[in-house]
Formats: sequence, C-alpha cells, structure tokens
Amino acid sequence: MHTNYNMNQLTLDITTSYIPKEDSTAWFINELVESLEIKEPYLFGRPRNYDVSAMLKLVLFAYTRSVFSSRKIEQLAEESLPARWLTQEQIPTYRTIARFRVSNELEALIEKGLDSLIHYLREQQLINHSIFIDGTKLLADANKYSFVWKKSTIKYDKMNREQLVSLMSELKEAHLASHVPEGTSLTLDMLDEVLTRLELRLEELEQEVLETRKVSPNPAKQQRRKLKAQKRKLSERRDKMAEYQQRLAICGTRNSYSKTDTDATFMRVKEDPMRNGQLKPSFNLQVATSNQFILDYDVYQNPTDTKTLPAFIEKMNGAGRLPRYIVADAGYGSEQNYRYLEDELPNHIALIPYSTMLKEQSKKWQSDERKVMNWTYNEQEDYYIDPKGVRFNFNTYRTDTDKVDGFVRDFKEYKAEKYTENKEVIQEALTKGGNTRIIKVNPSLEYFKAKQRTLLSEPENGKIYAQRKIDVEPVFGWMKACLHFTRYHVRGLEKVKKETGILIMALNMRKLAAMKRLGTLSTKKLAPSNLSLIPI
Repeated sequence: MHTNYNMNQLTLDITTSYIPKEDSTAWFINELVESLEIKEPYLFGRPRNYDVSAMLKLVLFAYTRSVFSSRKIEQLAEESLPARWLTQEQIPTYRTIARFRVSNELEALIEKGLDSLIHYLREQQLINHSIFIDGTKLLADANKYSFVWKKSTIKYDKMNREQLVSLMSELKEAHLASHVPEGTSLTLDMLDEVLTRLELRLEELEQEVLETRKVSPNPAKQQRRKLKAQKRKLSERRDKMAEYQQRLAICGTRNSYSKTDTDATFMRVKEDPMRNGQLKPSFNLQVATSNQFILDYDVYQNPTDTKTLPAFIEKMNGAGRLPRYIVADAGYGSEQNYRYLEDELPNHIALIPYSTMLKEQSKKWQSDERKVMNWTYNEQEDYYIDPKGVRFNFNTYRTDTDKVDGFVRDFKEYKAEKYTENKEVIQEALTKGGNTRIIKVNPSLEYFKAKQRTLLSEPENGKIYAQRKIDVEPVFGWMKACLHFTRYHVRGLEKVKKETGILIMALNMRKLAAMKRLGTLSTKKLAPSNLSLIPI
C-alpha cells in the first residue's frame, strides 16, 4: 500500500463515464432492451418514478450475476458499475424491484424480447431448422413437509362421510334429519340445513328448561345435552368435509400439492450424483433450444414430461417459434403425443424415440419369448403364433381410457387356442391359474413405433437427433451449476412463469457474451422488435 494513502485528505470530485466492453453481458442486455423500444414509463416506484427499460435491464443483469434476492439486487444497483450504467445511476428500492419482477408488464416484455432475440439469431444464422425439447425440475419456494396427498384426502373423506351417515341416522330417529332421503350423497347444503334445524330445536329446549326448572330429573335438560353433543360432532364433521372438498379442488388432476404454495406439486427431484430421488414441492420447467439458445419455455405442474408436449408445442406454434424438426428424448414418446404431432403438424418432422427403442435392439430383448414382437404374425388371417407353437386368434376390440385427460387407446385382443383338433387341452395356452392366455396389441402405437424407427434410421435424421444431448442438456447445467438457480423465489404458477422468463433471457445473454468473447459473433446490433416474426 502507498505510504501517503489517506482517506481524510481533501479531494476534488471529477465525474468519469463508464462504458462496459462489447463482450460483456451488460452490453448485450442493453442492446436487447433498447431493441424493444419501450415507450411507456414505469410509474410504480416511490418516491421516484423508474423507467421500465432501466428496471428490466437491472433485473436481467442481476440474474446473470446469480443475484436473485430483491434486497441484493438493490445493493447491486448501488455498488456495481455495469448496473449503474444500465440504470443510469437510478437505484430503485427492493420493494419496487420485487413488484416489478412479478408484474404483468414483465411477462409481455419477456415475450417481446424472445421474438427480438430469435429474429437476431436467425439473421446471424446462429439457429437452424431444428429445435430440442427437454425438461427439468426446479424446487418451489415452499416447505418440503407441507404436503397434501390426494389419495390420503380421498381416504379420510370417505371415513368422514361414514361417520356423517351414522350421525345422520341418529338425528333421523329424532326427526331432525328426516328431509334427507336414504342413499343420498351428503352435501354441505344438506348439513347446513340439519344444523339450522338443530339450532331451532335447541332454542325450543332452552325455553322448556326455563319453564321446568324445578323438575328433577329434567328430561328437557337431558335432551338438550344430547343435542348439543350431536350438533358439535356434526359441525366438526361438516368442517372436515368442506376442508377435504377444498383439498380435492386444489389437487385437480394432480396427486399432491404444497400448503405453502398450492400451485407446487411434489415431484421426484435428483439431488446428487447418486440419483437419490426425493419427493419435494417443485415445478416442471420445459425449454426448447437451438444451438444452446433457449427459444421458448413454459412451466407445468405435471411431474412427467410426456403430458406436457402437446401444450408446449401448441404454445410455440402459436408464437411462430416452431421449426421443421422437433427433437425430444424417449420420455416424450407416447401414442398421444405421436398422434397429436401427426394430426396437427403434418409438415413437421418429429424425432422422438419410444421408451423401449434401444432395448429392442439388444440380443436379450430379441430372444425373449414373452415379447409379442418376436412372435410370428399372419397378416391375412390376423393371428399370432408364439415360440411354443400356441396360436392366438383375434377375439375382440378393447379400449382403455386415461383417467387424467380422457385419452382413449384402442387395442386388439387375441385369445389362445385352448384345444387341439382332438379336443385335448393345450397346457401352453393356459396361465398358471388355469385361464386361457390373452394378449393385447395396440395397432396405432405399433404404427408410430415403426415410423420412428424408420425416421431415426435415416443418416440425416440420426445426425440431428445426436445433437440433442449437447444442445439442451448444457442449458440445465448452466442454469443450476453456473447460475446456481435451483429454487424459485416467488410463489404461485403465474409468478413462477415470470421469474422463469427473466432466467431464460439471462441465460441467453450470457451465451451471446460468451460467443462474443470467443470471436464467433459479429458486431451487428439487435434490430428493433416491432416486426412480424417469421416462423423458423
């Protein structure tokens, strides 16, 4: 340290200007937000008014620096030179920042920013005609022990209703619940009416007790005591019934939710390299990437990726962000998804293998006599012959309806020939229990499986699919390992989607800055986004 260093000496303040380098994230954030051409001012902050552009730049820059707390973002705006340059010395309070990042304005700005970014990437030829879809689980801002399970709620609701039926039978003997027919499923309105009748009867008994104060033992007092206990029990059971109905309404088609954040669902989360999965309140984040740029995203409450694909594809198609090739892993391979892609998007090519596609290529699978695909099939007469020589003839058509979304699957049922020509029982045609063996075949699913095998066997399509792991998987690595974003900081599905938009744009800005530092990006600026986006 210099020997003459002194903080108390008289100094002359000289204003200096700071401009970040063109390969910094702050530079690209400024270019992106300026391309949006935001005209309307942000008038929410106190005691000063803050511009929407300045607030958006600050929040995006904070997320690129792994700063997610509103108080720390305020501190960043005060202490960081790039942040002060982005906001032009404006320092909003943490309350203003917290309100802005969950505002409705932010959602529209993020969508507009994605359109502008996609247009820029297409001009720079940084994205191609393929898009890669994958999902990851992110923890919700909720207590991991505040769980509500749908199965348990149904179980306890059934037990509560049984107690209510028994209690109602007692009240019917006292002619207080005679208006409720036998075998009728109880409702809250029915119980409220019975409680009202009980209150009226208790008022009558109160008057009788006053008139017969000197009578001992007093039958009115005994009846009053009994009715009070019944009313208390009925009121408790009624409240429990209302609570269980509310829980089931919140669950909807889900199997669980968190009391802290009712929009969060308990999902199996991988927490360590040992793949030790634990059920924790989380959200399912779906992203679509091209050249490691995130072109679209969405957040779902469904823990499985399979059920999210149609809605996600529809969202991207509506925004004009859907390319020709749609690539995803085997977790998205289902009959419902295949049928949706073929019916709704006939001009697009989906490269999505089914779950057992790789296993079917192994010798163990191909030598397994239990697999129907290894049996002999006669297409003309429509029958199968297993390796033991048992013939399975077509029996009837069957359907299977999905309990969640009502999707109907059609099956063909084949039944084994039980007897020989000499009327002798074929033991191989029977199960261990002595019943006739039956197999089910889904012709529609088999058609889609054969189609995917043909598509993925082509060299060009196989090359495109091979890019999936090195395109979409690193994005999750940057998100969790580099930015340290493993948990949301807001509650509610709508607010979570808005925070996800900030996160996605921050990742894209980091990607652009990294490419600029490597010299693989031109100096062309982002154009204004008042354009009609052309589909990729």
